[in-house]
Amino acid sequence: MDESYNTLADGRKGGKPHLAVTGAKLGEMTVDTSRGPAVVPAWLFTLEGYDSPLKQAAAVPPKLPQPPIKRASNVPGYPIDRLVKISADGRSVTVVALQGACDNSPHVGAWETPDSVVLSADVTGKKRDGVCTKQGKLQQVTVKLDRPIWDRVLLDAITGKPVAFKPLHGPSPSWS
Repeated sequence: MDESYNTLADGRKGGKPHLAVTGAKLGEMTVDTSRGPAVVPAWLFTLEGYDSPLKQAAAVPPKLPQPPIKRASNVPGYPIDRLVKISADGRSVTVVALQGACDNSPHVGAWETPDSVVLSADVTGKKRDGVCTKQGKLQQVTVKLDRPIWDRVLLDAITGKPVAFKPLHGPSPSWS
């Protein structure tokens, strides 16, 4: 419990949270993962002046492992912003990809291995010729897979990191 409580105080002046904790009990909370929502053990801190407890994951996650691929260099395209949906049969994933304001729709290609699916986002061409601003916009793209994603990790080719699951709308995982 002390380690979870101390994470609340990180970065606070004097090392103490600004809320008065009057009690704590073990419970659970829902967090977003790359595979969708998961229920994890949590400390439920009772706060002075609040009816609902503050939920803090009971286990502090370790440092993330190194990605199984390296960051791409000199590769055109954009990083994948997030995963928003996996189809019921696991044969397609919907991600949010960045595109330039003057670009046509983004295209997301998939390279599949037994253990991972590497996604690479680029654009199919420009909407117009001439001067264009450097604005970017996010757009959903559905990628069809040769076989279901199931237990394979979804990776971004540009960053080399796992693509995070973040639904388009919903509560923040820390307040669920």
